[in-house]
Order: sequence, then structure tokens, then C-alpha cells
Amino acid sequence: MTEQKPVTQANAAPAVPTLPDAQTVTAVEHYTDRLFSFRCTRPASLRFRSGEFVMIGLMGDPDPKTGRIKPLLRAYSIASPSWDEELEFYSIKVPDGPLTSRLQHINVGDEIILRPKPVGTLVHDALIPGKRIWFFATGTGFAPFASLLREPQTYEDYDEVIITHTCREAGELTYGRDLIAALKDDELLNEVIGEGFWKKIRYYPTTTREQSPKMGRITDLMRSGEAFADLGVAPLCRENDRAMICGNLAFNLELKEMLEEYGLEEGANSKPAQYVVEKAFLD
Repeated sequence: MTEQKPVTQANAAPAVPTLPDAQTVTAVEHYTDRLFSFRCTRPASLRFRSGEFVMIGLMGDPDPKTGRIKPLLRAYSIASPSWDEELEFYSIKVPDGPLTSRLQHINVGDEIILRPKPVGTLVHDALIPGKRIWFFATGTGFAPFASLLREPQTYEDYDEVIITHTCREAGELTYGRDLIAALKDDELLNEVIGEGFWKKIRYYPTTTREQSPKMGRITDLMRSGEAFADLGVAPLCRENDRAMICGNLAFNLELKEMLEEYGLEEGANSKPAQYVVEKAFLD
């Protein structure tokens, strides 16, 4: 009888993906009881522009009548830049949400579904040249800007980068604050983009419920002029300013109206202009 060798990590056959378009989770970090981020492997064939989104998810429960299982998929902005070897996502936790109620419990080594067809409007190609770029975000709408803040083209195209982030509680600002702070010590980006590139960034976080150094909705702070005074900049103008918006639906609509009052026009991949809105995202 031939001696059977024990199966070890070294000689075990590669695991067969149990999900369609499966990718493996490589890191998970929880920030509050409502927010978390995770990283996963990137398909070798996936190409995307910083700021785009993809459909990700998990398999749902079997249909009570047919027993068939369908995937639960939602649009998620890719938070990592286009050059990153892995993919990063930033997510809200919804207790009764069909997907996020389950997605929030993923661990390193688990698999998720990732449909490798990136799309989206929050890309540099959808804007005409300008001097200053504004990123307006609420909640997990910070995700596409996490990608664009680590994209070399952002700093090649603009002299100044202003990122506003409005959340209800101070803890919800942690992901964005830590990411921006880490740019100072990012050796790769400082080498590729240029030493001190991060000095172009003006970060303006605000909260609406919990006490913080700056309270208020960014739209109210802009209307009063307080935001511009705090930042030491002039209000937006058609000639110099470009903007990207990613937040809840009411925020998107309100800010769209404001930007048009400043004279900015909405752009698209097919017709670049002064500002763009991510229509797929709902906080």
C-alpha cells in the first residue's frame, strides 16, 4: 500500500472559488458601529480610473420556492487608487440591509463577489481643466475621494485640492482623517508625485450632531461664507473651480443647485464641464 502523505498548506491544491467572480478579503477595519472598510484581491484583468465604482456583494439566501440562490450586489466606489495592487472599499453597516447586514461580518480569508466592470462619473476625464478641485462628501461618500486623493493626476491637474466631509458624529470622520494624515509619510506617493504633494490638500471636516471643532452642514457653511473664510479661499467660480459630489441624494441635489448658482455646469464622460455628481451612491 502506498503511504498517504498528510495534506499540508504547501501541497494542498489551490482552493476553488465558491462564489462567481470571487475575490479574497485581505484586511478588515471597523471604525464605528456604522462604518467599516475592507481590502480584497484585485483581478489581474481589472483596469479602472480612480473614482469609479464596481458591483460587489455576497450570495443571498436560497429562494423558499425554487431553492435557487442569487447574488446580492450593490454599487461600491473603489476607495483605492487605480495603481494599487489590491482593492479597498468603505462601507456603512445597515442592521436590516440585505447586503450590509452580512457584509459587515466578513473576515480576512472570506470571499466576496466582484463584477469587474468599473463605471462612474467621478473621474478627471469628466472635468475640463481648472486651478482648484473641490471634493464634497457625506458619510461613506468619501470613498471615491480616498481613491482620487492618492491619484497622481489629481496633483498634476490642480494647484489646490479641497476635500469637505460632513458626518453626523466625530467618529465617522476617522477613515478620511487618518487616510489624509498618512499621505505625509507615504514614501511611494512622495516619490512619484513629488515631495510634499500633500501640502496642496485642504481638509474641511464637519459634524451635524456630535460636538466637534467645526459644526454644521457644508452647504450651510458655504451659504454663510464661513467655510470660505475658514479655508481662506474665494467662493467657487466658473473659471478656476472644479468639483465632484458624492453623498446622500438630498445633499447631492442641494449642492448641484448651489454649484450652478456659482456658474458651474454639470459634466459627464461624454461632455466634460465644471462639476460631476456620483448618481449611483446613496449614503
